[in-house]
Amino acid sequence: MGVNLAPIMVKHIVRLDDFVGRKIAVDANNLLYQFLSLIRTRSTSPLTSPDGAVTSHLTGLLYRTARLISEYHISLVFVFDGKPPRHKAKEIQKRRQLREKATKEWKEALAAGDYAKAFSKAVVMNRLTEPMIQDAKTLLGLLGIPYVQAPSEAEAQAAYMAMRGDVWASSSRDYDSILFGAPRLVRYLTISGREYLPSKGVSRPLKPELVILKEFLSTLGISREQLVDLAILIGTDYNEGVKGIGPKTALKLILKHGRIEDLPENIQKKITGDYDEIRSLFLKPKVTSVYKTTPGPLMENEIYSFLCDEKGFSRARVEKVIQRIKKSAEKPQQLNLGRWVKR
Repeated sequence: MGVNLAPIMVKHIVRLDDFVGRKIAVDANNLLYQFLSLIRTRSTSPLTSPDGAVTSHLTGLLYRTARLISEYHISLVFVFDGKPPRHKAKEIQKRRQLREKATKEWKEALAAGDYAKAFSKAVVMNRLTEPMIQDAKTLLGLLGIPYVQAPSEAEAQAAYMAMRGDVWASSSRDYDSILFGAPRLVRYLTISGREYLPSKGVSRPLKPELVILKEFLSTLGISREQLVDLAILIGTDYNEGVKGIGPKTALKLILKHGRIEDLPENIQKKITGDYDEIRSLFLKPKVTSVYKTTPGPLMENEIYSFLCDEKGFSRARVEKVIQRIKKSAEKPQQLNLGRWVKR
């Protein structure tokens, strides 16, 4: 879910052509969940291969990635989650319970012929399995797109790569990348159209957003360490936060008192979990320095075999995608030296 920084966030609505020639690390698990939510049949079921294996995530990965590469010359590096910190166990259990509840309600809505309600439940009940992840890695490898296996949180690994300058930005739907220290966060890079909000029963248009950490912290008047304390007060994937304290109130408290240790005792005692350990998860996360970000060769025949022969994709459509990628590789890339180059 990530931390709710939206009410105090400083962000820019941008265009995809602002990222021409850039190399961006993508939170792979986060993205695959989005594809599983959005890419469905009219009956709200996911797309599947002839043998019944889910392929919605592969469809999204192929077509959206191809567009970013061929039309915008954006270099992508996908980062996959590793073992989650033990502090995340409660959040993971909560998500599991939400999926189980949504699955039950999805079946009931389908039985009643209420496809609108069924879709609203379908976007919540997704489960990303290990075979799905392996299929995604296989496709990326065949497309020549590098991917990194994070030892723990993908967002932490992507932020680390951005801090080292190996990628220009981190891309995720959540704001946690900022807490992990990503100098730039791009949201909604890899999906387009509209986002369905199950809790509100409405959809909203999606436009790429850019968050610049230095600008964000400067505007708030706090340090990254203080931002992490602010997030702990609100609630993160590792703790529930203090009831009644939202982003704006948390900001006021941090601006006034500086850090959690100096907060009034009546607030400190309401903080769940060991806040010093939670700080370390954001400020000193488990990452690896062993990874590659350079593209590999496009393995055309193997792509046809995997997608068309094994997964049931249309050969004609896959061929069009491959030709677009090959054609774009022949054109020289020109870095966009526009408004974000020095930020």
